[in-house]
Amino acid sequence: MNKPPLWTKNFLLNSIANFLIYLVYYLLMVIIATYAMDDLQATPSEAGLASGIFIVAGLVSRIFSGRLIDKVGRKKMIYVGLAVYSLATLLYFSANNLSVLLITRVLHGIGWGIATTTTATIVVNIIPTERRGEGISYFAMSVTMASAIGPFLGIYLYDHASFDAILVVSVVLLVIVCLAVYFLNVLEVTLTEEQLKNMQGLMLDNFIEVKALPISIIGAMVFFCYSSIISFLSAYTKEINQMDAGSLFFIVYSTAILISRPLTGRWFDEKGENFVMYPSFLLFAIGLVILSQTNQGVILLSAAIFLGFGFGTFSSCGQAIAIKKSPAHRMGLATSTFLAIAELGIGIGPFFLGLLIPIVGFRGLYINMAVVVILSMCLYHYLHGRKSMRGI
Repeated sequence: MNKPPLWTKNFLLNSIANFLIYLVYYLLMVIIATYAMDDLQATPSEAGLASGIFIVAGLVSRIFSGRLIDKVGRKKMIYVGLAVYSLATLLYFSANNLSVLLITRVLHGIGWGIATTTTATIVVNIIPTERRGEGISYFAMSVTMASAIGPFLGIYLYDHASFDAILVVSVVLLVIVCLAVYFLNVLEVTLTEEQLKNMQGLMLDNFIEVKALPISIIGAMVFFCYSSIISFLSAYTKEINQMDAGSLFFIVYSTAILISRPLTGRWFDEKGENFVMYPSFLLFAIGLVILSQTNQGVILLSAAIFLGFGFGTFSSCGQAIAIKKSPAHRMGLATSTFLAIAELGIGIGPFFLGLLIPIVGFRGLYINMAVVVILSMCLYHYLHGRKSMRGI
């Protein structure tokens, strides 16, 4: 029996748009703190605020946009997100003091949150239902590719050109995004009067999809552990004199994700979520243990492979579970619920883990994170895995 096509025009256009939106995010994220300190004379804590406030604004906008996507219309919402995102990008040109930069970062985060939540919702209806796990895994590769290219390109342009050069590239990329969205055919959802009535007011379930909460909470724990890598790997590799291997870490990590996601997404659809989720926890935990014991470059890069297989599988398949558990007319809310709550782990992780490092050191940090991942697997089994085994 032939499977329905996955690589359609709409799937490609939506994936390209998502890739470019994230590419602009990474271009600026990696250098914004340095720019604030070098050009605006900000203190390190103020520079950290300029970096982190973007994520906070994005998380808040995800919660509110998830509620509005199907009420306002998906294509309208992505245009709203892109309008705010583009306006903020242009405002960077006049961000000549810290206050203006912080305001710009907030607006930029809001636009990013709306746009990326909408593209993630749109793709669900583009993907055939029986290939949803596989399709979301391929779609998530657009973020992986952006995370591999964006930091390198951002640092290169900042070192060899200027901050304004990064902004010009970002504006050009956003023009391409707008063109891709213009030619994108979006399947809109028609809500019934009862569904519209239920979405009125400030009740909790108008902002959060309750059925997506279990996997989202587990996601917050897993993403919390991942924050130990993105926040402290550079300092760790410097401490153990493995900076050369450290510079290749995320390239190897991203390659592992690109290789594994098509396979794990297909297995998700054909063999069920438990078949891929339990190994993802174990591989992530093994990667953290290897990372904690690193004393050679080859060991560091082998950890990157395990971490890519483990975390990469969880992040895409976790989103697929959130959508699978939720009603069709609340896919936008399910998407925003998972992304917002899971990414909260990345938002709060660096602060709390930074308090832990002076006590246990970097090696102790990664061992502790491996334990948290195993605890996350146990929670997954209790909240979801055992029910899935019974077909509940």
